[in-house]
Amino acid sequence: MTIAPIPSPTRQQSSRHRAVALSVVGVVVAMGALAYAAVPLYQMFCRATGYGGTTQVATSGPQTRGLRALTVRFDTNIASELPWTLTPEVASVEVPTGETRTVFFKVHNRSDKTIAAVAGYNVAPDQSGAYFTKISCFCFTEQRLGPGETAEWPVVFYLDPALEKDETMKHVDSVTLSYTLYASRQQPAQPAGGRGF
Repeated sequence: MTIAPIPSPTRQQSSRHRAVALSVVGVVVAMGALAYAAVPLYQMFCRATGYGGTTQVATSGPQTRGLRALTVRFDTNIASELPWTLTPEVASVEVPTGETRTVFFKVHNRSDKTIAAVAGYNVAPDQSGAYFTKISCFCFTEQRLGPGETAEWPVVFYLDPALEKDETMKHVDSVTLSYTLYASRQQPAQPAGGRGF
């Protein structure tokens, strides 16, 4: 019994195989690029729309004043691994739309080490995120406190008067700004002896 030789692929078949392989590689590369870009794109979407209670950021106060005033409440939380306390100077403030306000938060490092932390934040109800604008906030950057250190951090914000034209904000009379502090992944190196500064 003789075995017939396997015919070598024609140029047309080789060209098809190459096209399929390149298509598969292209799809894999495109999916990788989308996965890599998904988080920044999602963050941009949330910042632009206020989705999920994401607040807005500005460099200066608003140009116009509104007619309404809303109560802004403050809520603070600390992740279990972070030995800090965080408390607002006041539980809530009454804020006319278009008026810039500054509220201070007192923070204390209860440990004997220098610790870095970052803040997660949002506002509720979710639709108010599109109108809650921060000019300055400790949540914009990583924060560090030395052993036993206490600090006061300002948050400068306003409520955009445009919220008065939004039907979903018509019956909203209070907004809650929430912060959660988390230990930073990159902790500062401790000097010899294991203590802070």
